[in-house]
Parts: sequence; C-alpha cells; structure tokens
Amino acid sequence: MTERYESSVIISTYNQPDWLEKCLWGFAYQTDRRFEIVIADDGSEPETRQKAEAVCQALGLPLNYVWHPDDGFQKCRILNKAILAARSDYLLFTDGDCIPKPDFIATHLTLRRPGHFLSGGYFKLPMSTSRLISQDDVATGRAFTAAWLRAHDVTAPWNKLLKVTATPRQAWWANRITPANRSWNGNNSSTWRDLAVQVGGFDERMGYGGQDREFGERLMNAGIRPIMMRYSTGMLHLDHSRGYRNEEGIRKNRAIRAETRKQKKTITEFGLDPATR
Repeated sequence: MTERYESSVIISTYNQPDWLEKCLWGFAYQTDRRFEIVIADDGSEPETRQKAEAVCQALGLPLNYVWHPDDGFQKCRILNKAILAARSDYLLFTDGDCIPKPDFIATHLTLRRPGHFLSGGYFKLPMSTSRLISQDDVATGRAFTAAWLRAHDVTAPWNKLLKVTATPRQAWWANRITPANRSWNGNNSSTWRDLAVQVGGFDERMGYGGQDREFGERLMNAGIRPIMMRYSTGMLHLDHSRGYRNEEGIRKNRAIRAETRKQKKTITEFGLDPATR
C-alpha cells in the first residue's frame, strides 16, 4: 500500500546540488514533519540526485525523486510529472534554491482552505550571504533573524526583511496592506492536488518567465481564490545566475498569459494528460 502524507513539497531543481542541499536543510528542521519531499529534477547530472538522496537519508526526510532527461528549460513538464507522483492531497511548491523558515509547512497547513490557493513570498540574498549559510544557521533558525542577516552582508530595508522576520501580528497587518498581487509564486505557494489537476497543471509550452503566474491565473479563472500569505512564512532565496533566460521565450510566455487572461481559460491543453483529470 502506498504511504500517504499530509502534504507533498514539490521542489524544482536543475544542476544546483549545493543549493539544493541547503534547501533540504530547511525542511529537515520544520516544526511540522507531516510531509514528503518530491524533487522535480529538470534533467540534472547524477550528482544532484546523489546529493539529495544522501541528505534526505541523513536527515530522515522521505524522498520521492522525479527526473527526466535534459531537454532545455522544461520546468513545467517536470512539475506536472511531480504533481502526478505526489502522495498527498495537498501540494506545496518551491525551488531548490530556497531555504524555508521552520514554520513553513505548519503555516501552509494552518492557512489552507478548500477552493483556495496560498500566495507566499521570499527574500532574495546576495551571493556572499548565500554561500555563508551553514546547516547550523538553518537548524537554530538564526539565518532568519534580522540580526544574523545584517551581520552577513544583507542591507535591505526593514520592510523587505519582514518577509522572513515578521511576527504573527506584523504578518497579519502586512498581508492586508501589501500592494503585491495575490498571484501564484512558484517558490512559495500551495494548493490542493485535485485543483492543480483540474486546471491541467502547468502549460508545457512555457519556458522561463511567468509560467508560475499563468498557472495561478487559470486557477483564479476557475474560481479558485488566492489567500495572501506573503509575510506569514518566508523563504531565503539563494543567489545564482540565470543562463536559461532569453527574451524570445519571455515574449512567447507573455503571449500565452495574454491568451489565458483574454479567453479566461481554466484549462490548458498543453499540460497534464486529460486522462488524469
């Protein structure tokens, strides 16, 4: 019998084993451990899987590894495979270059509501800070404090830091006054598995740039409402280059998003196989 979990954390990755290790540290020290890790690997070399398996075994994290051969930037395709492989009714999405706060799982599970998705945020670190973070910094939680961040090359204003340092009261107010859109943000969002499948998952025509937002737009067109939790729990986003970014692909993605909005599309014909819906 297949084991079931309260939640499945889908982590996208591609040839960043050291950053993925730091990401997994964050999940090892969660206050709520009722989850499985689902790695959505977009064609990495074997080192990435070896690293993930070693870290998860050492830290007691249940690992469900989904991989396909490298065919360029195909994040949407591997995310769809991960959705189908997940062994939970509730899916949390993030990236392998993000370290979650210790209350990440607990907060998502507490705030989830039927017929909704959660829209979270992240705080981007400079490269120097990204390299400095140790397992102990994550385990103790100090990497998510303003004092530690200030002491390690972070110069962002206090209101930006709130995305990882906010108290529950500060988060309550900030979530209500933020001008940010209640959009699907691929490194800190969650929803029910059946809702993700209902809209066809991610549009596999899309490359880098806005593919997460398009998925969220179809969810909203289908009547699935967003809940703002930008300040409720956060991620530390590790710095890296984006060699896969190209303007032609971004223009194509914008055209697909414009079509989704204009036609108020609720399903993509270029996502999950209709037989899964």
